[in-house]
Amino acid sequence: MNNSFFNDKHFEVFSKPSTLEDRMKFIQEEIQPKFKELSDSIIPFLNELSNDVFYTHIAKHARRTVNPPKDTWVAFATNKRGYKMLPHFQVGLWDTHLFIWFAIIYESPMKKKIAEHFRKNKTELYDSLPAHFDISYDHMKPTFIPKEQVSFEQFSLGIDRLHDIKKAEFLCGITIEKEKAICYSKEELLQIIKETYNAVFPFYQTSCDDEFISVV
Repeated sequence: MNNSFFNDKHFEVFSKPSTLEDRMKFIQEEIQPKFKELSDSIIPFLNELSNDVFYTHIAKHARRTVNPPKDTWVAFATNKRGYKMLPHFQVGLWDTHLFIWFAIIYESPMKKKIAEHFRKNKTELYDSLPAHFDISYDHMKPTFIPKEQVSFEQFSLGIDRLHDIKKAEFLCGITIEKEKAICYSKEELLQIIKETYNAVFPFYQTSCDDEFISVV
């Protein structure tokens, strides 16, 4: 019996020619319920880990009017109304891989302040990130860099870019190629997600203080 949580179709939908309507229909009917299932376990985990209150935000892709989305995701943040402005966690799919990220994206008005926190703790943060993890500087692209290929100097430069460049971002966590991701059961995948969020939690702690958590 195959009890894998995701299957080929959940990834292939992003590489096959499709209209916006057809792809969104599949995402809403086949992928988003999966995200909801995961969130039912992830939210209590993050609440306990952080002593904060997290909320689920499933990507709606509402701004799209013609082109279908090339990926989709669920985000977890401490604001009920949105996540883009805050340090947050993500799980999502491209056609090639599944990603599990801690993320600071360009919409955050607190990017500079967060980058300053990162600068003060960059040695500890760099050392805390496992070598087999990945780093991304653009959540809208499927590309990422294995941490083992990122020197401390390059890591520091990424923090500087986060501070100085309006569109700069920082994401860290793991990526799982499609061929492996489709083999995991729900329980196995949840364990991987929780282990990943535990590992990147120092980034969340460093980026957050009371003024961030209370943003509405």
